[in-house]
Amino acid sequence: MSDPRSRRAGGRSARQALRAAPLSDAIRPVRAGMDGGTYKPLSDAAVQRIYQASLDAMEQIGFADAPPSGVKILTDAGAILGDDNRIRFPRALVEDMLAKANRSVTLFGRDAKHDMILSGNRVHYGTAGAAVHLVDVETNSYRECTVQDLHDAARIVDRLDNVHFLQRPMVCRDIPDNFEMDLNTIYACSAGTTKHIGTSFTEPSFMKGAFELIYEIAGGEAAYRARPFISNSNCFVVPPMKFATESCQVMEHCIRGGMPILLLSAGQAGATAPAPIAGAIVQAVAECLAGMVYVNAMAPGHPTVFGTWPFVSDLRTGAMSGGSGEQALLTAACAQMHHFLGLPGGAAAGIADAKMPDMQAGYEQAHSNVMAGLAGLNMVYESVGMHASLLGFCLESLIIGDDLLGQSLRCVRGIEVNEDTVSLDVIRAVCLEGPGHYLGSAQTLSLMQTEYIYPAIGDRTSPKEWMELGKPNLIQKATQRKAEILADRSAARFDPQTDARIRERFNIHLPA
Repeated sequence: MSDPRSRRAGGRSARQALRAAPLSDAIRPVRAGMDGGTYKPLSDAAVQRIYQASLDAMEQIGFADAPPSGVKILTDAGAILGDDNRIRFPRALVEDMLAKANRSVTLFGRDAKHDMILSGNRVHYGTAGAAVHLVDVETNSYRECTVQDLHDAARIVDRLDNVHFLQRPMVCRDIPDNFEMDLNTIYACSAGTTKHIGTSFTEPSFMKGAFELIYEIAGGEAAYRARPFISNSNCFVVPPMKFATESCQVMEHCIRGGMPILLLSAGQAGATAPAPIAGAIVQAVAECLAGMVYVNAMAPGHPTVFGTWPFVSDLRTGAMSGGSGEQALLTAACAQMHHFLGLPGGAAAGIADAKMPDMQAGYEQAHSNVMAGLAGLNMVYESVGMHASLLGFCLESLIIGDDLLGQSLRCVRGIEVNEDTVSLDVIRAVCLEGPGHYLGSAQTLSLMQTEYIYPAIGDRTSPKEWMELGKPNLIQKATQRKAEILADRSAARFDPQTDARIRERFNIHLPA
């Protein structure tokens, strides 16, 4: 008589081997650009009320501090400069520019397999931020970020299936010269990943050199303009309701250079935005609509992401609370406003207030990422790696976050209901003719990889197996995976001739 435990063990081994086999993108259970949009925190009436209030704010309150070039661009388009030097936007102007705005934007990667189409409810997760500290999990401490840390983050993102783009998540604190920091940010990110990259620029005068470097990486200006693989994250407003003069000038340079723009409004509810969640959304929508008019008055249909990024304050202290339930609601509601306007949109989710990748970080990152995905947010920024309310970035958390985003994307995908999936014939066969379970059925085996997603480093063993394996720790496994990735030279590195030309022209701080 055979040992039933051997049969079970053999079956489990076969299933584990099947799960370990690589899948083609066509049959993966989750992938970039899946449709969300099933979650809607705002009623239709609430969406309309927020939109009308945003138009009222633009028309009646207006915006201060536009640069002279912006004043001309906006007033030539039909905005009104008041005696108080605030620019106001008639409703008709806003609606005319909405009609000209690009409704489907493609953000390109250096490798075409990473291109992202932003339209409808397509969901993409990635990094973002300007963390000044790197989280050191081994010493339970923080230290200042370096250009090497940024490059390492890019290299890790390049190897993670569920992190779809890299917007610069940290600043290079070891490069004091701002121009060199901007250039080295471009280099470190581009040499680390072939996915789409987002970055910002410190001053308008830096743009000529920045574009020279970008065009060199792309293989020429025409090549970049055909496939702009770097976009500008542009804080064009200083909430509440003021233009950021130099950032607006940077934006004008980027538009002329063929660079996609993320219009980023980042008010903080209770501080630089109204405390009610609805009021924070009204202000963010008004600010981004002003940016949308600005861009389309310059270049109708220019690729633009509507970046409503209102944040939350802990009103007891005034500190930012990116991991709160209120933040998750804000982000999901902003996604709903993007869909109402018909514009590609992005907002922040996945921010942890926790200082380390612990249980607090897990629940803070999970609920907002899932809600953002279910709401159909096109670009979910800051979704992984961010700690201490955007002050710290953690490479181990980035790796753990890939598992978290895989589960989030599975929620986004939802449940397919059809004649095959309701499984009546399979239920009949198992109950009336078969063994009374579904473990070995053809349906179960065929769906193991396409219906279910499995964590790469998360632990699902029994307590007995866990002890037999030496009680593996999640952080230790992430650290090990980090070391494995960083032991390999980046596949995104430039060819020797291109790299030599770049290093001859620019002061690159990363070792060759």
